[in-house]
Amino acid sequence: MSDWKTRTRLVHEGVRRSGYGEVSEAIFLTQGFVYDTAEQAEARFQAAGEDEYIYARYGNPTVRMFEERIAGLEGTEDGFALASGMAAVNAALTSMLRAGDHVVSSRALFGSCLYILEEILPRFGVEVTFVDGTDVDQWRRAVRRGTKAVFFETVSNPVLEVIDVAAVAEIAHGVGATVIADNVFATPIFSRAVEQGVDVVVYSATKHIDGQGRALGGVVLGTREFIRKTLEPYVKHTGAAMSPFTAWIMLKGMETLDLRVRAQSATAQRLAEALDGDARVSVIYPGLPRHPQHDLAMRQMGQGGTVLSLDIAGGQPAAFRFLNALEVVTISNNLGDAKSIVTHPATTTHQRLPDEAKAALGITPGLVRLSAGLEDPDDLVADLRRALDAI
Repeated sequence: MSDWKTRTRLVHEGVRRSGYGEVSEAIFLTQGFVYDTAEQAEARFQAAGEDEYIYARYGNPTVRMFEERIAGLEGTEDGFALASGMAAVNAALTSMLRAGDHVVSSRALFGSCLYILEEILPRFGVEVTFVDGTDVDQWRRAVRRGTKAVFFETVSNPVLEVIDVAAVAEIAHGVGATVIADNVFATPIFSRAVEQGVDVVVYSATKHIDGQGRALGGVVLGTREFIRKTLEPYVKHTGAAMSPFTAWIMLKGMETLDLRVRAQSATAQRLAEALDGDARVSVIYPGLPRHPQHDLAMRQMGQGGTVLSLDIAGGQPAAFRFLNALEVVTISNNLGDAKSIVTHPATTTHQRLPDEAKAALGITPGLVRLSAGLEDPDDLVADLRRALDAI
């Protein structure tokens, strides 16, 4: 398996076949497991071996197939699947932190990630320092001896700032801190997070991994020591387990993940280039040479990714007219879907933030986030231009 290329791993990694020899992965839709004897039950609760299961909240064969497949793709020793992307972010942080610990985080984050770091962790005595994630000197000043973890989105949502992962990881490791990265926008296909120094990688499987808007899911990836000794006990006892049916959906999504993400990224690049220079809109996309972190994005990912943001001249009224005029692109708040999706962050995903906080993050009243789908790029370009004309 170590010699397999990405597309082969996405189809075959982690497969477990039952005695029936099924081609498609089986769904083990059960919450419990049977023991031959009381002694066997006792032994399994003391130390479950490979492919030995106790309860679906602790693990399940279908879920384990998904965990092994995504860990093999990412290049980590192990992984643990959870019920949603935010359950994964919360578990990755909370499982390792306690009162008195210090965390440094980039300021530009998804709204729910900000809530965990601004509201939940401080409530339990964790000190959190926020920095401009693109400023390496701010990371260097904020991280101190005793800092327990650093957290960032490798590409931020929704303003698409790109973090210098290797530089931040070097700073964090210098004081013994764990590097935790939400890697959704980089995707598992363009990710080199582990190679660049990330210790714990988090994905919302709801996005590109499913890729067809069907199910919520999340996964945390890292060393076997972190996953089994730190994360697993927390998740087992707090209950954010992924269902076997969801894991099966994610396995099916992964079979086409490479094909979809590369096509979506190519489309996003096409859309960004088509609209760049139009006076009615400012295009934010790491694949454009004028993006502030373009060179860094190319070094880290090799692509600009599947998402671009558009700052519509005329503020919220113009942005709403633009959204309402779209015919092909769908208004929703997901991303990474087969369908192209657009949202207005200031009034949806980041609406709870005060206006000054939005302004500091670059979330203007005219900003819309566009996730490129699998439609014909020519149809999407025409749809966006038609919507701009409607303003």
